Amino acid sequence: MNVLIADDQKDMLKILCAYFEKEGFTVFQAETGEEALTIFYEEKLDLAVLDWMMPGINGIEVCKEMKASSGLKIMMLTAKSEGEDEYFALEAGADDYVKKPFFPKALLARAKNLTGFHNTIQIADITIDTYAKKLYKNNSDLNATKTEYELMRVLCQNKGGILNRTQLLDLVWGIDYEGEERTVDTHIRRLREKIGDSLIKTHRGMGYSLEVSDE
Repeated sequence: MNVLIADDQKDMLKILCAYFEKEGFTVFQAETGEEALTIFYEEKLDLAVLDWMMPGINGIEVCKEMKASSGLKIMMLTAKSEGEDEYFALEAGADDYVKKPFFPKALLARAKNLTGFHNTIQIADITIDTYAKKLYKNNSDLNATKTEYELMRVLCQNKGGILNRTQLLDLVWGIDYEGEERTVDTHIRRLREKIGDSLIKTHRGMGYSLEVSDE
């Protein structure tokens, strides 16, 4: 699950990113409203955690723009204490409002409730444990490598959609990867050997998708 965390306080940003990443979220971070909107238009997000007082475009304006074109879940963070500020945040479209200082684990719990996030994802007989970063088949550990786990996680996040080699390289290996595109095929083959042949479909000339026939 993809979360954007936007806060101009670098220490706060670092702490929040660490908590969300440990729980298995894929985290994008921004220090300004402009950066937050750029990520919003470039990435497929499930949740945005926005600080109200950011330089340039503030969190409220970012929230309004995001909500105008999407159903993205948004949490607003603020050090402001005025009673009417919560009203302004919710009026702008925020789904939740959290005052600073806060307990990070409590914020994380609210984020999970808001998005319906769970630490395990079940796909047919495969369990993806986003906390332990492991794959299980019928409760047996598949001993998946980091790359195999990430491939499965990314395909699951885009279930039903076709991802080409370039997209998979960017999402799994990183945009700085300079190796051969065919490495994707090799790792897909190894992943199939562990999870079975039925879940990952090959679309010739297009890419790969995760399909569950009985859903």
